[in-house]
Amino acid sequence: MTETGETIHPGVRRAAAAVCAVALLPITLGAVVTTLKAGMAFADWPSSDGHNMLLYPWLQDLRNTDKFVEHGHRLAGMLIGVLSIGLVVTTFVCERRIWVRRYSVAILIAVIAQGLLGGARVIQNKQTLAMLHSMTGALFFCMCVLFMVMTSRFWNQLTTQRDTRLSASSFSCVLLLPIAVFGQYILGSMFRHLHTMLHEHIGGAIVVTLMGIWAASLLLRSDAASLRRCGWLVSSTLLFQILLGLSAYVTRLGLPVAGYVATSGSFSQAVMCSLHTVGGMLLLSSTVVSAAVGLQMYRLGHLPGVSLVAQLPVAGTLTQQRDGGAA
Repeated sequence: MTETGETIHPGVRRAAAAVCAVALLPITLGAVVTTLKAGMAFADWPSSDGHNMLLYPWLQDLRNTDKFVEHGHRLAGMLIGVLSIGLVVTTFVCERRIWVRRYSVAILIAVIAQGLLGGARVIQNKQTLAMLHSMTGALFFCMCVLFMVMTSRFWNQLTTQRDTRLSASSFSCVLLLPIAVFGQYILGSMFRHLHTMLHEHIGGAIVVTLMGIWAASLLLRSDAASLRRCGWLVSSTLLFQILLGLSAYVTRLGLPVAGYVATSGSFSQAVMCSLHTVGGMLLLSSTVVSAAVGLQMYRLGHLPGVSLVAQLPVAGTLTQQRDGGAA
């Protein structure tokens, strides 16, 4: 967690925002690759059909959708890698804070690891690695979003805000929500890659929806403007994901009651199923940010109604560190 009142260099904030925004590109293209089952459009890596990745005649593959999308995914991965290097350079030049520098290095390491995992998926041609690549991609995106938030002015505003309405039980729901969402994301990945866990995924959607509604309603009633903003973020991404989930279900499995038959490989199916994956990442990142904001306010002592020492051992450690350690 950042120290109170500190201001991050504007260059670092811009670089963090750029990395976060561009991270959506390989993630979105990766979702399309999975939907189109184009992960093995090339049997080699890091080359593409024997070509250097940067020299491959990519635009000539417009008619070969699989190769066009897969190579686009690879190029987008290279782009986020370059931007991550730029982020590290920017933080080391503009910032002296150790946590900022370490976080940027962690993002770069995560990009490299994600690229190597994607390459291993191609070389070994294993769907389990493709599934893992998708799940770690979601975590990487959350990592980028959290860094962007922690280096923003919004984070500094938490030092002046206070909430008296959240209780330990309600706050625990906010903290547990990202775990539930990620569990749901895992079930969705298993269905997309391994064609199993459909009913579990639907059941998980119901659980996450109920938890999300409860957490969002609690945040929206908060005294703190930052927590209310988190409530709006969670509620909007949750609604967006529910609509995408219903659309993905219909375009993938059909709707016999309405006489609608799903067409495998249709444009609507590719769009909705891919967007549903991206929507899951957006929902996960919104819940992670909400939990992080809540934890920061708790660390600052701005949630007097919350006492998590008994519920969360880590909270006790944070409290001791803030007070200068236990006697």
